[in-house]
Amino acid sequence: MKLVLIGLGIFFLAFSALAGTFLDTFDDGKLVDWQTLVMFGFDDPGSWEIIDGQLQGISNAGTITRLLTIGEEVWQDYDIEFEVKPLEKHGPGNVAIAARIKGTWGVVCEIEDSDQAAPAAGCFGGNLHGDFFLNYAREPHPLLRLQKWSTLKLSVNGNQLTFWINGKRVLDPITLEPLHGFPDFPAGRVGLGIANYTVRFDNFKITGPDIPDRNRLSVTSYAKLATVWGNLKRF
Repeated sequence: MKLVLIGLGIFFLAFSALAGTFLDTFDDGKLVDWQTLVMFGFDDPGSWEIIDGQLQGISNAGTITRLLTIGEEVWQDYDIEFEVKPLEKHGPGNVAIAARIKGTWGVVCEIEDSDQAAPAAGCFGGNLHGDFFLNYAREPHPLLRLQKWSTLKLSVNGNQLTFWINGKRVLDPITLEPLHGFPDFPAGRVGLGIANYTVRFDNFKITGPDIPDRNRLSVTSYAKLATVWGNLKRF
């Protein structure tokens, strides 16, 4: 038993040295270091505020995605995960998760619908302030259910990207192949976003070798943190 405990201790020490974790539970009521990025450079960033220890986003001005981003442009490989509960749908729109945002360039995966297309899971990359995009994948997928928690996760490792919803991979692994005049997105910030939704977000977590260990927690959030680390999701 002692040998087992020693082995586990060595494993956890090695793991902690290799990967850091940033966790924002939003319990402190502050949006420190978060920045808005609206596709196509529109002026309206939507509404972002913390209510009852959860981040609420409201976008009801059309299908233009409003992103809220955090992190450093030098971050390379990481997993992004958060819980999301759509409260109201105002029209065709999306709920998004974003990676490797550098300046106005980035990669975005989303669950979306439009007037011209059925609900789907898709990923694209490009100049988020322009019209230079590359669609990596799109497959039919139901929209996130209203008033129900789901978990979105996006992993980027080298030039490979993988998108999960509620623990299930919804697209085949995507290779971010650079084209002529098109970047390969080697590093960048991360984010979440919405278009034409009112949504609650919670337990935003980033894990990776470049990520500093930093928990933005209130003194009453220990039970909530234990739930996150225990990988118990609200579905």
